[in-house]
Amino acid sequence: MSEKEKKANSSAMKVLRQERSETIAKARAAVKEQSGVIKGIREALTPAPKTIPEIAEAVSMETEQVLQYISTLKRYGIVGEGAKDGDYFKYELTC
Repeated sequence: MSEKEKKANSSAMKVLRQERSETIAKARAAVKEQSGVIKGIREALTPAPKTIPEIAEAVSMETEQVLQYISTLKRYGIVGEGAKDGDYFKYELTC
């Protein structure tokens, strides 16, 4: 790639970043929020397994949202389903 092409690519990338700065900022904020929620869930599960309602209470979220996070964490092997406690399963950290 010639020096002229490198400069053209660099300029084009700069323009794209400027045009999409709002979208990039929103994406970064969403990732930061999700990371915080996952950290909170992990901290809630550290001392002992908990049910979805218990986790939701610990992280101050709706149970439906917590269930979505737990499902994803379960899919990636971070959380496992434990024994049943009444109508709910207890979830625990696997790693």
